Amino acid sequence: MRKLFFLGALAIGSLSVMAQEADVAQVDSTEVIVTMDEFTEIATSELPVAVTEAVVKNYPMATINKAYINEEKQYKLEVSLEDGTSGTLYADENGNWLDL
Repeated sequence: MRKLFFLGALAIGSLSVMAQEADVAQVDSTEVIVTMDEFTEIATSELPVAVTEAVVKNYPMATINKAYINEEKQYKLEVSLEDGTSGTLYADENGNWLDL
C-alpha cells in the first residue's frame, strides 16, 4: 500500500513539474527593426582618400562603380570585381569598414 501511495504522489508531482517546464519554454520574442539612414549618391571622385585607399588595400581587384553618403558621413560603395561579381561595402570617412 505504501508503494502504491508513493507512486501516486510521484506521478502527481511529475505532472506539475512537466506543466511548469512548458510555461518556462514559452518566451516572448521582440523584433527589432533598424532603419538605415538615407544615402545620397555622390561622384566617386568625391570619396575621401582614406576610403579609396581602404578599397585598394583590402579589395585590390575591385572597382568602385557608385558611391553614396549619408548625414553621418558613412559611405555606401557599390563595387565590382574583375570576375564579374559585385557587392556593397560600407565605410566611415576614415576608411574603417562598417556592418550596416
